[in-house]
Amino acid sequence: MRFFNMPPQIFRLVLLIFAIVVSYLAGRTLLTPATFRDHGFYRGAALVELAGKIPVFAGKNACGVRHPEILKTLAKGSHKTLSCEGCHGVVSQSHLDDPADKMRKPPAEICLRCHEVNPSRPAGFKQIMRNDHYEGACLECHLPHEPNEAPPEPDKAPAGSDKESPEPGKAAPEPDTTSPEPNKEP
Repeated sequence: MRFFNMPPQIFRLVLLIFAIVVSYLAGRTLLTPATFRDHGFYRGAALVELAGKIPVFAGKNACGVRHPEILKTLAKGSHKTLSCEGCHGVVSQSHLDDPADKMRKPPAEICLRCHEVNPSRPAGFKQIMRNDHYEGACLECHLPHEPNEAPPEPDKAPAGSDKESPEPGKAAPEPDTTSPEPNKEP
């Protein structure tokens, strides 16, 4: 006798769906860790495991031991929430032990990683179009630790002076006497 007088293809389909649901429930029961959902929608034992791992990123405090002046400058600017390693890369243990082991200087394009126009960013976030903005290096006009400040310009001669200021230890250039003076009319 057929179960509710069901056609064989429908019966096989119901049997297949039943087998899939039973397999899913059995797999979920067997594969879900015991501490899952202890503290939320994740494995509770993961907290203990992660706390025991050696951190990959050293963080601002590790950088602040040797570079406190940069951290003070950074705290005043708009990059105060950024990590040093976001731009400079992961701090190696050798750099922490020996400051002579220099970290890499970030390339100029590192700024574009965050500041190139992206519609998903908040409206007040400063963004630029690479082609419309200055195409040189960002660091020519901006200081990375104080992006709203301009880098110090080299010493310039006073306004109205055609002479360049001499470098320390060098004499000022001699005036050009070979060019004729314009005709002066009385």
